[in-house]
Amino acid sequence: MSDRRTRGGKRKGWQMGETGAGASGPSGGRNGSPREVFTAFLKLGLVSFGGPTAHIGYFRSEFVARRKWLSDAAFGELLALCQVLPGPASSQLGLAIGLRRGGAWGAAAAFLGFTAPSVAIMLGFALGAEAFDGPLLRAVTAGLTSVAVAVVAHAVWGMRPALLTGWISWVIAAAALLLVATWGHPAAHPAAIACGAAAGWFWHRVHARGARPVEVEPRGGVGGGGRGGVPVWAGICALAALLAVLVGPPLMLLAVPGGTGVAAGVAGTEASGGLVGLSSLIDTFARAGALVFGGGHAVLPLLESGTVAPGWVAPSDFLAGYGLAQAVPGPMFSFAAYLGAISVVGPGGVLGGLIAVVAIFAPGFLLLVGVLPFWNTLRTRPGLDAAFRGAGAAVMGVLVAALCGPVAAGGLTSWPAAGLAVVTLALLMLRAPSWAVVLLGAGAGIGAFALGVSL
Repeated sequence: MSDRRTRGGKRKGWQMGETGAGASGPSGGRNGSPREVFTAFLKLGLVSFGGPTAHIGYFRSEFVARRKWLSDAAFGELLALCQVLPGPASSQLGLAIGLRRGGAWGAAAAFLGFTAPSVAIMLGFALGAEAFDGPLLRAVTAGLTSVAVAVVAHAVWGMRPALLTGWISWVIAAAALLLVATWGHPAAHPAAIACGAAAGWFWHRVHARGARPVEVEPRGGVGGGGRGGVPVWAGICALAALLAVLVGPPLMLLAVPGGTGVAAGVAGTEASGGLVGLSSLIDTFARAGALVFGGGHAVLPLLESGTVAPGWVAPSDFLAGYGLAQAVPGPMFSFAAYLGAISVVGPGGVLGGLIAVVAIFAPGFLLLVGVLPFWNTLRTRPGLDAAFRGAGAAVMGVLVAALCGPVAAGGLTSWPAAGLAVVTLALLMLRAPSWAVVLLGAGAGIGAFALGVSL
C-alpha cells in the first residue's frame, strides 16, 4: 500500500495500476450523448432487480465490462465515494457515471433512465393498480432475487483485481467484512469505509514519507474541468442548494401558523394542503434522503416515522407499497413516489409522488455534485490517494458482507433457488449479458410457479 515511488515513477506496495476516476476505459469515457446515456440506463432501470448492491453489479457489468465507459479502478473509486456519502449509493454512482460520460445532461439522463420505470410502477400502484400483487409476481420476484445473488457475486469477483492488489488491502477488506457482519447497523457500511480510508492514510504515513503527488489524467475524472467535470462554482451552488432544501422547508413550517402541527401529525385539515402541506412533504422526504446510510432498505424506518407515525399514510398501505417496492426494478427510493401519491399531506396523486421522489433524491445528488469539483485535486495528494484506495478495499469487504448476508439470505431460500444462482453466475462468467440472465430468472420464476415449486 505504500505510495513511495522510484525515480522511474513506479509505485510500490499497492500496485493499483490505473486508479481513480481519472482512469477511463478504451472508449475514453466522456464522449457520449445524453440519448446514449438515457438508453443505457433505461435498459438497466427495466431489469435491475435485487436492491442497491445488485445494482452495483449491473452497473459494473454494463459500463465496465461491456461498454467500457470506465475502468474497474475508476468504478471502484467512484463507488467508494458514493458509499461514504449519505444518500442512495447506487443511484449516486449512476449519476456520477452519467455525468462522466455525457456531462450535466448525461447525469440527468442517467437519473431519468434508471428511475423512471420504478417510479411509474409505484405511481400506478398508488392510483389503484392492485393487479401488481399476486402469487405469480411473487414467484417471478423470487427468481429475480436469485439472479441478483449471482450478479453481486460476479461484480465482487470482477472488481477484485483492481481493488485488492496488496496484502494490506486484503487485511482492510477482511476488517470491513468483520465490522459489517458483527455490527448489523446501517451506519456500519460508511463506518467500515471510513475506517478503511483511515487505515490507508495511516499506512501511507508510516511507509511512504516524502512521496510525490499522485499523477492522474488531468481531465479524466468526474471532477473539475472537461465535459464530464463539475466547475467549482457549480459545486458551491449545489452545496448551497442542499442547504436550502434541508433548511428551507422547516423554516417555512415555523413561520406559518399551523405548519408545525402538520409536520408533527395533525393531518386531514386545510393546513395539510397548500404551501404548508408542500413544505411538510418536502421536509419529510428530504430529511430521509439526507440521513440514510447503507442503501435503500435503510431508509424505510425514516419513511415510516415520517409518514405512518404522523398519520399521513395508513400502516397497511405502507406495507403494501413496501412489498411492491421490493418486486420492481430500480432504486428502492422510488417507494417515495407511492408514499407521496397516497399521502393526505401535500398535493397527492402523481404530483405529490413526483415531488416526494425529487425531495428524497435531491440531498444525496446535491452533496455528490458539491464534492466532485474537488475530487481530482484531493486525490493527487499521496495521503488522500492512499486513503481512497483503502476505502476501495473496504468497499470490497462491504460487498462481500452484503453478498453473504442479506443478498444470499433473500435469494438462496431453497435448493432450486441456489441452483438458479449457480447457473446464472456461470453464464455471467461466460460474458452473458445482464438482461439475458434477468429474463432467465423471470422465466425460472414463472416455470416454478407453474410446476408448484418454491424458489
